[in-house]
Amino acid sequence: MSRLLLNKRFALSGLLLLVLVLPLITSNAYMIRILILTFIWTIAVYGLNLLAGYTGYLSLAHAGFFALGAYTLAILTVTVGLSYWLAFILTLVFTSIVGALIGMIALRTREHFFAIYTLCVGYIIYLIIYNWEGMTGGVRGFIGIPSPGSIGPLEFNSQISNYYLVLFFLVLTIVVIYRIVHSLQGRTFMAIRNSEDLAKTIGISTTKNKLIAFILSTFFAGLAGALFASFTRFIGPEISNITMTFDFLVYLLIGGIGTLSGPVIGTFIIVWISQELQFLQDYRMLVFGPILVILIIFAPRGISGFIIDWNLKRKAKKQQIESMKDMENNQEVKEG
Repeated sequence: MSRLLLNKRFALSGLLLLVLVLPLITSNAYMIRILILTFIWTIAVYGLNLLAGYTGYLSLAHAGFFALGAYTLAILTVTVGLSYWLAFILTLVFTSIVGALIGMIALRTREHFFAIYTLCVGYIIYLIIYNWEGMTGGVRGFIGIPSPGSIGPLEFNSQISNYYLVLFFLVLTIVVIYRIVHSLQGRTFMAIRNSEDLAKTIGISTTKNKLIAFILSTFFAGLAGALFASFTRFIGPEISNITMTFDFLVYLLIGGIGTLSGPVIGTFIIVWISQELQFLQDYRMLVFGPILVILIIFAPRGISGFIIDWNLKRKAKKQQIESMKDMENNQEVKEG
């Protein structure tokens, strides 16, 4: 077990080292841009995974909260004129408050009713952004969003500096999610996912804990949206469309729902495939659809879950073989 843990740490350290030095060893600006966007989407997928994967509640308003974070930052910096980092903090607070208000109503429902309700919420957010031209720019979008403000000697005016800034928030997100999942709070979320009725019988306040998971999910969606707005510096209503939520969901399902590495694996793989198959962009679901169906049938927990389950089965088989050998040796000793 310690050897496996050591191998995992070496692999994670190597991966982190690679993403840290990558901008220094390549001059491909387009690849760096795609990586930044991938980091941002991964943060949003982690928020979705915390609610859907660990608590068992699928929110179809996730793109709406992503857009809410993006537009709130844009309005606070451009229209109101606040400094970037103050607007950034207020964006996260505002998105979480809206998430709490919507969650208090949405979480009165369960299963597919919850998904339908959040689908309606997401569509309402889209309609508000699309039609409120005086505030959001409507179909024309919102332009002139400033890049992240400097922090002391650190400035974020270049693509490379934005790369490291977004990477910092991605690593921070992974660390926070890891700590949550391996805490009592995370076990509470999983208890609700496995059986909400059973969780109630052992004294868990399911309403409070579901609301916490929903707020955390919207917080990470708002964080990703704010980073997206400041990086692209232009946003349109399409980022709140339901297709964006389905993209997040596809990333999560392929990577591995309810796993820590799933959002990273799924997002990077699908984005890479999308880049390789750009000539099929209008028909991408013809490619991803069959892949998703095959994965759901043969690997319902995604790529990461499949690897975890395969390792567990391999260990169990190895232990069974060792126990059988021990029994045979003991039998030989007795007969001798």
